[in-house]
Amino acid sequence: MAREASATTPRQAPKRKARPRLSSQADLLAANPSERFSLQMERVLRLQGFLLVAGIDEAGRGPLAGPVVAAAVILPEGFEHPWLNDSKVLTAERRAEVAQVLRQHPEVLFAIAEATVEEIDTHNILQASLLAMRRAILALAKTPDYVLIDGRDCPKINIPGRPVVKGDAKVASIAAASILAKEARDATMVGWAQAHPQYGFEIHKGYATEIHLQALAAHGPCPIHRRSFAPVRSPDLTFF
Repeated sequence: MAREASATTPRQAPKRKARPRLSSQADLLAANPSERFSLQMERVLRLQGFLLVAGIDEAGRGPLAGPVVAAAVILPEGFEHPWLNDSKVLTAERRAEVAQVLRQHPEVLFAIAEATVEEIDTHNILQASLLAMRRAILALAKTPDYVLIDGRDCPKINIPGRPVVKGDAKVASIAAASILAKEARDATMVGWAQAHPQYGFEIHKGYATEIHLQALAAHGPCPIHRRSFAPVRSPDLTFF
């Protein structure tokens, strides 16, 4: 049975926890994957005065061939889609459907850009990825007030922003960017498959699958293979 408060010792009201400042709520969401989309990082930033918030992501860091592609997306306030998620966890069919919705939505702003194989080999894949991201941001029809970048690094750009580790699983606009970047890069690799049918680019999109490695060993690298990547740089392979 609960004890009653003494007449001579008045019960003290429980201390109220201080509400986090707006400037710290975005940090809370970025640090806590379980809060996926629940705090609406874009909405928090809008309340701070950043009305146009762009999410940025890339596709194609790991493959042995092809460009790295980045997308920048500004979602309208209140945008929702039941399958909006990190592109890596979606089936190809659902990813294509969400991409179509994003591309056709009249209030969704997006831009897609790439860094070439030559730029990857010259600068390294990280710097090339950041270059593609910067190009995507600058290609937007409206300059964002704030950018949220998937990963640990930000491209060099004169716009406020921050990186968000695993942002494609936490931030709606980054998830949208991951989908558009993936779809765009896949389409590019399917196109390259017509020029170089012996490699099966339409199947593996340039990643180091067994089929790709076997084709690489049998035919040697082609012009869209990344010379700075192993096993493409193997001395046993000869470029055409």
